[in-house]
Amino acid sequence: MPDTSRIEAFPSTEAWAEAAADRLAAALGVAMAKRGRALFAGAGGSTPSPIYRRLAQADLDWSRVTVLPVDERHVPESSPDSNAALLRRTLLTGPAAAATLLPLHHAAVTVDRAAALAARALQQAGERIDAALLGMGEDGHILSIFPGSPTLRTLLAPQLKATVLGVPPGRDGTAPPQERISLNLPYLKGAGRVVLALTGTRKREVFTRDLAGDPATTPVAALAALGAPLDVIWTETA
Repeated sequence: MPDTSRIEAFPSTEAWAEAAADRLAAALGVAMAKRGRALFAGAGGSTPSPIYRRLAQADLDWSRVTVLPVDERHVPESSPDSNAALLRRTLLTGPAAAATLLPLHHAAVTVDRAAALAARALQQAGERIDAALLGMGEDGHILSIFPGSPTLRTLLAPQLKATVLGVPPGRDGTAPPQERISLNLPYLKGAGRVVLALTGTRKREVFTRDLAGDPATTPVAALAALGAPLDVIWTETA
């Protein structure tokens, strides 16, 4: 098992993004050499954009790569809050424009129905995620697994099958502010490579603190206990 307590520090955003992109591209290349195709899952938010722009230039046969968000707000791709739209703008450009985008959002009546449709589509694309890029919020959430959420234990439970689940909005002003759709943590258990990309002093402190938490209720601790090949990379600059 990798030493997940070791955070690799990089002196600049450029070096940090290059390191992440190179590791993700290598994992995708290994998958394509073995199976002829690869599945990449990526985080939303502003943090991963430099990594996506670097990864988009990787020398891969992108026509054999399927790309999906690790989580999504229950909004269409036309919304500025859409993680699928972020991936299309930042990753599916240049050579990587040949990849197939697999959205998690579906125009369904309920978020749970949308999640069920996403789970079915993902199973058809391939049950193994070959490379995943994750971020972490300053509250310690990864994917759409928020501390204090009613869905927290279900999304973290290692004994459950890999699936996609609906996430309700937080109660009494807690996060998240809107419905979301998320892979559960077991989806990352068999991943070829998982990169957790952190920026800034605050996130480094939260990661170090939460690493010692209860894996049943602390997303970072659960991720570290999962046993997936995990690289934790950090830069002070955002």
